[in-house]
Formats: sequence, structure tokens, C-alpha cells
Amino acid sequence: MPIDIESLKQERDQVKDSLRQIEADTRRLDLEVKTLRQREIQAKREIDALTALIEIADSRNTPVASE
Repeated sequence: MPIDIESLKQERDQVKDSLRQIEADTRRLDLEVKTLRQREIQAKREIDALTALIEIADSRNTPVASE
């Protein structure tokens, strides 16, 4: 059975198109991951800042033991 060159070329072109779509999806997902990581970092910074403010407020409200 001879190999049909045209069908091989068509299949190759389809796989190339599929690869282009996968690459575009990968770039989009990479950007989404980067955005989510930035949001995560921002949330952690806010938690740290709020924790520091709570600790400062607690230390001001806690009476100092007299010796």
C-alpha cells in the first residue's frame, strides 16, 4: 500500500494548527498564572501589614507589669 503524500501533508498541517493553538493557550495560561501570583503576593502583604497593626494595637492596650 503506497503512502499518500497529500494526506500526510494535510495531517501535518492539522497538527501544526493544533500546536499553534496549544502555544497560544499556554501563553494565555502563563499570563493568568502570573496575575494570580501577583494577587497572592499582594494578599500576603496585606495580611502581614494587618497583623503588624494588630500587634501594635495589642501592645499599646496591654498594661505593662510594674516591678
